[in-house]
Amino acid sequence: MRPIYVLLGVDMETDVGSFTPFYEGLKHGTPLLLDLFGKKGVSGTFFFTGDSAKENPEVARMVAASGNEVGCHSLFHETIGDELFPIPGVKALLPHEVKPRLALCKEWVEKAAGVETSSFRCPRLWGSTTVVNALEELGFTCDVTYPMYFYRKQFAPYHPDRKDWTQKGDSTLLEIPNFADMTMESKDPGLERDRDQWPLFRTEGAGQLLKKAKGFIQFCDDRGIPPVLAFYIHPWEFWPMETSYHFGEATVIPDEFITRNCGEVALRELGNVIDGLKEMGATFQTARELTGVFA
Repeated sequence: MRPIYVLLGVDMETDVGSFTPFYEGLKHGTPLLLDLFGKKGVSGTFFFTGDSAKENPEVARMVAASGNEVGCHSLFHETIGDELFPIPGVKALLPHEVKPRLALCKEWVEKAAGVETSSFRCPRLWGSTTVVNALEELGFTCDVTYPMYFYRKQFAPYHPDRKDWTQKGDSTLLEIPNFADMTMESKDPGLERDRDQWPLFRTEGAGQLLKKAKGFIQFCDDRGIPPVLAFYIHPWEFWPMETSYHFGEATVIPDEFITRNCGEVALRELGNVIDGLKEMGATFQTARELTGVFA
């Protein structure tokens, strides 16, 4: 029987992504996730921004001590790759800025956690050829960024081309796509974000996400592709979030789906997702472990 691999990737960042400077979710949600992973007998990769690790070294050390993998997630959750859709006030780094900031991110995370890092994920899954080349040069072995819902070219782990990261090539870096529903008819022309997996587990329930997972596994089986389901979640989803945040000179009001069911509901439904995936025969791997499988 062919294996089904699952990667639980946790993006360690400020509350509600880039839209607040707070770390309440990281401080309080991370222990809840680690406890859930321990009870379920699974492990994952926690991708820290440099700032999140530097400001919360006790959390970084907690993750490292738990046996889960510590990875990197940019310096300040900035846009380091190609923009997929515009966000007001958020501009991508210039190409020459990428490598030194990734190097500093690696330095800060490793100092805080006390472990070496080899796995990476770009904020919002916005990667680029510049990013994967910089990661390879910095000694990273794995990047879990490729958004399958958008590019729709690669459906299994691959080594990217150094001239076009969305194509297969001979880079030593392993690119692991984040799975999406490739069987549905999208109603979102161009972006096709409705194929994506996030944040269905808490907004629509574990059943809806498991339905996408089953569909993707069948999609892979039909094409002889090894099923690898890379997920992305955030610690702030497992701690109650506010519907608006005032700081500085403005108030941020996230779209309703961003904060819906954060806290106990999200934790319960993620547990149900893990149970459902186990019933399908899936095994849970860290990014580093998957790199060993597909290197």
